[in-house]
Parts: sequence; C-alpha cells; structure tokens
Amino acid sequence: MAHRKAGGSAKNLKDSNAQYLGTKLYAGQDAKPGAILVRQRGTKIIAGKGVKTGKDHTIFAITEGKVSFTSKRKTGFNGKTKVYKVANVTA
Repeated sequence: MAHRKAGGSAKNLKDSNAQYLGTKLYAGQDAKPGAILVRQRGTKIIAGKGVKTGKDHTIFAITEGKVSFTSKRKTGFNGKTKVYKVANVTA
C-alpha cells in the first residue's frame, strides 16, 4: 500500500507586495497639482513651498511649477540640530 506521510505546512513561503516607495519626480521636472513627488515611510523629506504631506507621509504638489530639493537645518527640543531635505514646487 503506497502512501505518503504528512508533509506539514510552511508558514513563511508567502511574499509581500512591493511598496513602490521613493522619489517620483526629480529636481527640474514639471509638477501639476496633485502630482506625487515622494512616497516614503516617515518624514525623511519634509514639505516646503507648494507641496503638502499626506497621511502616509507622501509628499504631493498643490501648485503647478518646477520641482526643487533644498536642505534645511532644524533644532529639536533637546537642542540637537538635524539637516532635513525639503521638497518644493515653485512657479
């Protein structure tokens, strides 16, 4: 009587969906209102002029213009300074 013994079940063979994070429009490119500039986890890049931040920290344009990235120094409550990248859309 040929039969097969129980093979068990593997729980870690599933793959998760890709997140598609990163910069979608680069410096010098044209952006229309609502265009996504950066998809990110957390605020690695902060919103500047002409852009807003979504609830999942996505940075999107609210005005029409050219995309630019600058840096900004911010001082925290503990006195430490940190340099942030700032996304802007200017006409």
